[in-house]
Amino acid sequence: MRVMGLDVGDRTIGVAISDALLITAQGKETIFRQSLKQDIDRLIELINEYEVTKIVAGMPYNMNGTLGPQSEKTKQFMDKLEKKLIYSDRIKGKILIEYWDERMTTLSATRMLIDADMRRDKRKEVVDKLAATLILQGYLDRNRTV
Repeated sequence: MRVMGLDVGDRTIGVAISDALLITAQGKETIFRQSLKQDIDRLIELINEYEVTKIVAGMPYNMNGTLGPQSEKTKQFMDKLEKKLIYSDRIKGKILIEYWDERMTTLSATRMLIDADMRRDKRKEVVDKLAATLILQGYLDRNRTV
């Protein structure tokens, strides 16, 4: 059993996967969005490859705790993904979907990469993957202590 973390954006989707013991999150890739079908097909490939049983998607709350326009876009994408997963003959078993407060994760990821002296063009390639890793690691840490 593994958990997938997602940072869903307008142009990219950052993907992270947990280890089998649900202790650590590893960034796997940044999907550069092309079409809904291609995006979901790639996620299904990763779900099967890593035997994912749960997806944790970052929910971009506003700083005051309310849901904004990007939150609605994330929810719409995840609803479409969930429908595809339910009706896909390529998925074995049910995939649970949860949301995690992702406030500041992309900013934190960007700062980490700047501190590591990564050039701006390289940061664009990995920032969303790192944000997905931070989302998933936060989720794993919280569930380990509960």
